[in-house]
Amino acid sequence: MSLTTADPMQLARDAAQAVREFNHLTLPRTNQTPALPYPGDTYDAISALKTLAQRLPQAIEQIGTALDVLTTLGHLAATDGQDPNRHVANVQEFLITGMEQAHGLAQCLDLAHSAVSPLIYSGPLHGPEDEPCGEGMCHCHCDASHICGCDCPRCPNCQQLPDYCDCDN
Repeated sequence: MSLTTADPMQLARDAAQAVREFNHLTLPRTNQTPALPYPGDTYDAISALKTLAQRLPQAIEQIGTALDVLTTLGHLAATDGQDPNRHVANVQEFLITGMEQAHGLAQCLDLAHSAVSPLIYSGPLHGPEDEPCGEGMCHCHCDASHICGCDCPRCPNCQQLPDYCDCDN
């Protein structure tokens, strides 16, 4: 997805809305297949959220930089009659804390991303379109490089390609 808007505030709102929609789509519902039915789906979701978290510190820093520029130019006033520099200093302190926490979030998501990587789907198979590849609905690792649901020969027990199967068949 390529975004072409020149409005940074709209991009931030769009990112927030995308996370909101993700939250709604992945909300657990009774008697329904989870929105992330395979480990590969969770792997991809964690990866995307990790990337988002990794990019937040720069975005937060640039918000602080914009305030610094406005302060330097003398273009800020405070509605409470106080020195705007005091307010900017408070904002900067909170932004720095937010950047540090975003770094921590990115690190935790990186660890979660690594921790989920060995998991594979072992539940019931309902049809060829639901058949997980060895990594759980990820891109097939065979020479044809096509998407899962492919005709690659797989072990019926572990769904791994023959070279990676450890089953006693």
